[in-house]
Amino acid sequence: MDDKLFEKGLERRKATLGASYVEKNLADADDFNRPFQEAMTAWCWGFGWGDDTIDAKTRSMMNLAMIGALGKMEEFQIHTRGALNNGVSVEEIRAIIHVVGIYCGVPQALECFRAARKVLEEAGKL
Repeated sequence: MDDKLFEKGLERRKATLGASYVEKNLADADDFNRPFQEAMTAWCWGFGWGDDTIDAKTRSMMNLAMIGALGKMEEFQIHTRGALNNGVSVEEIRAIIHVVGIYCGVPQALECFRAARKVLEEAGKL
């Protein structure tokens, strides 16, 4: 593994998802899933999020749309928290969910609204 890419990814991952969340994930990793945690940190966060061509706010918005479309609601909640950290507004999150509804259907948008509401209420945004 490229240590520089891992370190860059670790920095980006903590900036978006929060240091305590990331440190807990890494601390909880075991021999079974540690290689994936390390590779994901280097590849997704170091290579992907480390490319400054797209700013973190836009990248968060893209992620919410894609993860919402995939129906991965736990990840949608995690990335909703990250999106708030990256400056995405409640209104922008709502608009993203509208797009998910248009292209993926009303039931999927409703799931996204439920997941986002939980995070937004916890964050004191609703």
